[in-house]
Amino acid sequence: MSLAFVEYPAKGEHKATIIWLHGLGDSGDGFLPVASQLALPDELGLRFVFPHAPVQPVTINGGMAMRSWYDIKSMDLDKRADEAGVCESAAKVELLINQELEKGIPANKIILAGFSQGGVISLHLAPRLKQKLAGVMALSTYMCVPEKLTAEAKQTGLNVFMAHGSQDQVVPYGAGRHAFDVLTAHNMEVSWQDYPMGHQVCGEELLAIRHWLIARLS
Repeated sequence: MSLAFVEYPAKGEHKATIIWLHGLGDSGDGFLPVASQLALPDELGLRFVFPHAPVQPVTINGGMAMRSWYDIKSMDLDKRADEAGVCESAAKVELLINQELEKGIPANKIILAGFSQGGVISLHLAPRLKQKLAGVMALSTYMCVPEKLTAEAKQTGLNVFMAHGSQDQVVPYGAGRHAFDVLTAHNMEVSWQDYPMGHQVCGEELLAIRHWLIARLS
């Protein structure tokens, strides 16, 4: 079943796409306002797609059903991301990428972004794709099965923008840095930003995202 989503259409001709994945318990609507806040130049022709994660029970929340890209059975970072669930959601997001390719948007004009759980999916999928995307935006996030990246990655030199709150109580700062180290060791082109904040996105970070998007898509 394909993912439902909300979108922010391109101004003028559609030339590039950013697919932005939300965090646990949120929906595509949660990040929709960011599309206009970024105030990107119209000539980039950028369309935003904000998919909704499927509704499913989440073990750490007492089995309560909510929008989630995968089940979280434990808060221990090495067990937090359910690999089967991550792969299942990654396959659904790949279908959205393929839809953009079929519309004639080239891979080097597609960016995959994700916050928290959404970032886990983005970091899992992008290096394993046949086509090299314009970049990945991984916000306040971590990696699923980092030890498998060597065997499974099809990309090197992938451009990755990472940002994290130094006071994040949900996804520890160290988990983000570990992902940065793993990606860097695999010859990805990774930049790191941190901000004195919790598990969130701040104005200064949005400004850095804006500059990065313009650089990647101009």
